[in-house]
Formats: sequence, structure tokens, C-alpha cells
Amino acid sequence: MRIPGRGARPRLPASAVRGERVLAAVEVDGGAVVGTQQALHVTAGPGDGPGDGPVDGPGDGPVRVPWERVDAADWDAEEGVLTVRELGPEPDFAPRHRVRLTPPGEPATPARDRLLQFVRERITATVVLQRHVRLAGAAGVHVLARRAPGGDAIAWGLRFDAGIDPDAPEVRRAAAAALEAARADLGLPPGPR
Repeated sequence: MRIPGRGARPRLPASAVRGERVLAAVEVDGGAVVGTQQALHVTAGPGDGPGDGPVDGPGDGPVRVPWERVDAADWDAEEGVLTVRELGPEPDFAPRHRVRLTPPGEPATPARDRLLQFVRERITATVVLQRHVRLAGAAGVHVLARRAPGGDAIAWGLRFDAGIDPDAPEVRRAAAAALEAARADLGLPPGPR
């Protein structure tokens, strides 16, 4: 498999992207970060220094995050770190993957910029619904609905703002009601209880 725009092959087991077309990729020490139509793949080993792959997250083996499971991706240009947070029932329990794409302060590369743009486009393409419901002042819960590229199934997630206790019974009831209202707005039957 060739990385678009580069002659070298990424250090990625062929089985990690079997049946998926590589559309953007960046080599990092110990592996690669690869974007396909269906998912983001991180195959780097643990990073011990600048430019050494993951800062935290995947560690020992390849990680595949389908685009519809991504809540958000953040780029820290100063540190050269991409952070991908998956959808989860609560922010503290949502899987998070951080990988250093470039050493701190290193100039941009076309492959890195292409990957970051691709990540942004893929996440945006999966958004079906994203709604903030206030629970206490301006703080509340974000109801998130994502659809796989070319798929029909919807992945749902909730993200609570700082200061909101997701374990409080009244918060759980309000979040469940917000989720059901979002499902109804999309013409979907009530979800599992």
C-alpha cells in the first residue's frame, strides 16, 4: 500500500486496512496514522520522545476508530499532537487517542496537512445531528448522532459540559429525554431502555 504523495510504504500491517482504501497517511516513528473512507487507523507503538508516535492511547497494537464513532478531533500545532475522542456515554469514559504527528515546532508537511484536512472532512461527513440541551444555566449535555459513510445505522453519544454530574438522577432523566427528542426529530423509534 502506498501513501498518497509519498513513495514510502507506511509501517502498517496489511490486515489493519484490508478492504479499505488509504486516502491520507502520515508515518510516525513506530508506525503510521492512516485515514480510509471508513476509519482512522493508528498503528504506532508507545512514544518515548518527540515524533515517536502516541503520546498516550493505543500503545501496543493497531487501533481502528470508525468515523461515526468519533466525537471530536483536536490538533495542537505547537506540540504536533492529534487527539481523537470517541463517542462515549460520559467524557471520562470515552476512549481518547493522542498521537504525535510531528515533533514540537517542526514545520508542516503536505502529508500531515492532508491527513488533518481529511480527518476534519470525514468527521463532518458523519454528522447527522449535534444538539446542545441546557440543564443548568448555559451548561448541559450535547446529543450527538453520527452515521457511517454509506451506512444507515446511527451511532449515538452524549457529552456533558463541565460542572454537570452525569450520575445525578435528574441529569440522567434530562439526558434520556434529550436523546429521545433527538431520535423523534429524526423520525426514529424510541431507543433501547
